[in-house]
Amino acid sequence: MTFETLSSKTLYQGKVFDLQQEQVRMPNGKTARLDIIEHPPSVALVPLDDEGYIWFIRQYRHAARVEILELPAGVVESGEAPEACALREIREETGMSAAEIQLLGEFYLVPGYSSEYMYVYLVKELQPDPLPGDEDEFITVERISIEAAYQMAEAGEIRDAKSIAALLLAAPYIKLSQK
Repeated sequence: MTFETLSSKTLYQGKVFDLQQEQVRMPNGKTARLDIIEHPPSVALVPLDDEGYIWFIRQYRHAARVEILELPAGVVESGEAPEACALREIREETGMSAAEIQLLGEFYLVPGYSSEYMYVYLVKELQPDPLPGDEDEFITVERISIEAAYQMAEAGEIRDAKSIAALLLAAPYIKLSQK
């Protein structure tokens, strides 16, 4: 299928994303106006310690108007490789560094209206090595056992899509107790 961009204009330039409005010719010859959030790539992390705990963060998300339990994540800075971003974000959000990192998968978060592409990493061999966090983030770190984390996801207690997707990608690489 061929989609042709006829015009594109920036409606908004923000701190985290830009909003583009595009006129597109679709395969049937008709045109449509599409609003697209242009967002840099991002990473999500599944931090697993030697004791069998996954490190989550809890933070207030103003758009959702609630505190959300989620896996650490962050935006890839200009010129930064996704793996380098992952290693930076784990230190900023949990205060731990990771000696082992493994790419588990990658995906678009909401391709219907956003360009954001996410890389998911399993990080292990955690050691204290904090970096200052972002000034606008107020984070509480929570260690949750592997089994409890998956039970919480199945029960709907983890409501963050990237965290649920990351746990699914991590499942073959971490040991879950047999029920």
